[in-house]
Amino acid sequence: MATPSTSLSESGPSATSSGVTYPLRALIVLLVGLAVMYVPTFMRLAEAVWSTDEQGHGPLILGACAWLLWDMRAHLFGPQSRPAPVAGSLLLLVSVVIYTVGRSQQVIELEAGSLLLTLPACLLLLVGPTGLRRAWFPLVFLFFMVPLPGVLVQAMTMPLKSVVSVVAEQLLYWAGYPIARTGVTLMVGPYQLLVADACSGLNSLFTLEALGFLYMRIMNYTSKARNVILAVGIIPIAFISNVTRVIILVLVTYHFGDEAGQGFMHGFAGIVLFAVALTLTYGLDRLLAARFDDEGGTRGKR
Repeated sequence: MATPSTSLSESGPSATSSGVTYPLRALIVLLVGLAVMYVPTFMRLAEAVWSTDEQGHGPLILGACAWLLWDMRAHLFGPQSRPAPVAGSLLLLVSVVIYTVGRSQQVIELEAGSLLLTLPACLLLLVGPTGLRRAWFPLVFLFFMVPLPGVLVQAMTMPLKSVVSVVAEQLLYWAGYPIARTGVTLMVGPYQLLVADACSGLNSLFTLEALGFLYMRIMNYTSKARNVILAVGIIPIAFISNVTRVIILVLVTYHFGDEAGQGFMHGFAGIVLFAVALTLTYGLDRLLAARFDDEGGTRGKR
């Protein structure tokens, strides 16, 4: 007996060999709408925000979220999906208002941030609350794509720079180096080094938290305690990594001169920062494995 084949219908829902039904019409309409709204936003981000070292991770976050949603498509459109048109429409209305205000007033944080509501609204319209719960991780992870408000950055950067400067000064002083500090300016030998905003650790903290969340997702840890400890542990790890970066730059400047400290080594120190952070994060994960992994290495059983 011949087995009936399945096909994609342009006029209505389509079924795959796995039995999952995709509402093609609704998907096409929503995808076109998302493209019309947010392609100009992504172009603005690419020209300004994403071209900086501080927010260069934005496209990677967006790509990772798109890949995660595509990978879980069969679960999103499963048999338990029940569209919620009323809730989805109301949430979509709110997101469009936020987008319109951000677009008209040139507030990129609001314009890009509206996507955090637009995507959940689309999921409610397509698959309902069940699908929304299944897609919680990429929706939360998308938060790291949105630029931080300038007011928040300025309010947090100066205190962080001050603490990094104090710790770096004390460690180098205990190591016997002739170092002094005035505000966020470090004086070592004949050289003066200003601890810049990039060395405050705020942006690297944001990036490292994003990488930590993605790492936990890839590793598929189901223990909430383990995930919380790992996420919180990234905060001191980011601080330690930034202090290490500042100390490296001070030592290079002191031993090899100002040109060496501001040249290749200045960019290389940023690579060292992430190398130290990723090493410490992996080390913390291995320490947590001793408590949360069962014998044989099965993850997330306890």
